Order: sequence, then C-alpha cells, then structure tokens
Amino acid sequence: MASTSRMEANKVVCYAHPDAPLIEDYRAGDMICSECGLVVGDRVIDVGSEWRTFSNEKSGVDPSRVGGPENPLLSGGDLSTIIGPGRGDASFDSFGVSKYQNRRNISSTDRALINAFREINMMADRINLPKTIVDRANNLFKQVHDGKNLKGRSNDAIASACLYIACRQEGVPRTFKEICAVSKISKKEIGRCFKLILKALETSVDLITTADFMSRFCSNLALPNSVQRAATHIARKAGELDIVSGRSPISVAAAAIYMASQASADKRSQKEIGDIAGVADVTIRQSYKLMYPFAAKLFPEDFNFATPIEFLPQM
Repeated sequence: MASTSRMEANKVVCYAHPDAPLIEDYRAGDMICSECGLVVGDRVIDVGSEWRTFSNEKSGVDPSRVGGPENPLLSGGDLSTIIGPGRGDASFDSFGVSKYQNRRNISSTDRALINAFREINMMADRINLPKTIVDRANNLFKQVHDGKNLKGRSNDAIASACLYIACRQEGVPRTFKEICAVSKISKKEIGRCFKLILKALETSVDLITTADFMSRFCSNLALPNSVQRAATHIARKAGELDIVSGRSPISVAAAAIYMASQASADKRSQKEIGDIAGVADVTIRQSYKLMYPFAAKLFPEDFNFATPIEFLPQM
C-alpha cells in the first residue's frame, strides 16, 4: 500500500492519478482507482449498518450487535456481552437451567454506579444542566464510591451533593434549594454530604458571589438588562462598603434585585423574587433594610430612575 499510494492530508490516493476518485468495493474491502483500476487500499472497514433497520418496527428485537457506548467509569468499560434469551433445546441443560448466564450477576459496585449515574442524569435534566456538568458529577461520585469515604450515607444524597459540587466547579452554581427540589433528599443531608465529599477528595470550590445568580434570577423574573446591571452594581457596591457582611450572596442578590426593580418601571414584589431565588420574604427584607440607608451610594450613576430613591419602600 505504501508503494502504490501516498497520503495527502491523511487521504489515500492513487500515486499515478492523485485527483481521480476512488471506488470502494465493499464486498472485497478494497479501494480502487477509477482511472487505472489500481487497488490503492485493502481491508477497508465497512462502516455501514449490519442489517437494514426500520424505525417503525415494533417487534422489540434489535439486530444491531454493537451494544451501547463505552463507559470508562464502570468496571470493564461496560463492554461485557449480553446473552439473549434461549429459545432452543441446546440453550438449556437436562435440568432446564439456561446454559448461558446473562448479567444477572452484575457486581454490586457497578449496580450502585449505574443507579447513581441515572439519578444524576435525571436531576440534571430537570434543571437543564449540560452534559459537561453531568460528566463531572459522575466522576466525582465514582471517586467517592471507590474511596469508600462516605460509608453509611445514601447514594442518592451523595449523587445530589456531587451534582451541586459539579455546578460550582463548572462556574454555573445552583443553590441547595434548587438541587433539593429535583432530588429526593433533604437540604440538610445534601449539605452534610457536600462537606464530607470536599474533605474526602481534598478538593475545594470557589466561593459563590451575587454575580453567579444575578443573570439567571433576572432572566426568570423577565427583567430588562438595565435592571440587571443596576442590581449587579448594587450588590457589588454593598459588598465593597461592607454593608451586608454575614448575609448569604443569594439573599443579597435578591435584595439588590428588589431595590433595582422598585426604582425602575419594571417592579417586582418580594414574593416574586423570593420564589425565584428560593429565599423567604423576611430574608429579603432583612438584607434590604441594611442596604436602604446607603441606596444613594449603591445605584450606578447612569441609572434611569422611574421611582426616586426617597420614594423607595421603607421596611
């Protein structure tokens, strides 16, 4: 093959007619020059399907033998063979027991991993998380499971905590309440597992800030960009002036959105913002009380006030 062809940008061509199209003989597995008939490649792999398949077939029998995709997180890469049900006498011994055993004896480790990966995938689907976060969460769960560091904790709780950590590490954090809403585990248990996993894997996550949630909260509240920019500026200035020390970034973000919306034409109530942010009305009020006396310093200079600062709600 080296003497009869040459590689041009990883392409097999005829040495005598490099521009001639090649004819592929699927039966013999050869690539033949259409000009001179020279075989320039042999043993070509047929990438076509093994059988003709039709999407409207309802028999439930899949003639494809390639199996599912490889999963490196499972032992053996999940490339084990699955034996179909026996239909003839040759498939059973004299006692009527199947001669060829399927994956009934799947290991408990793989069974736990498969169930956890399925749970992570379902939770991610419910809150529209991309596959990169799912893959990271799966890897985290695999590390925790292999290390056997969280014995006694439920796999669902560990899976929920792994998804929360994966969101933080990928720069798209979700709140504990958001994870809890799509999980079967309590917020307290997810928080416990979160701390244990960080300690066991000796890893860390970046501190969450108000900016991590601002765009998502404002988008869900259908607020314009001008209000989102003002709320982001208010929350950042409040942090710089040390007005809201000790308050969670989520409650500060919610209070900043409330203040910015009340000063604009697109007003939103504390309950509306609380439902989106996952915080109680009283929590928003407490943060807003701390910020209100400094409102003149918090708003950006170019903000277009529909309601002047002196007429903003006082708590």
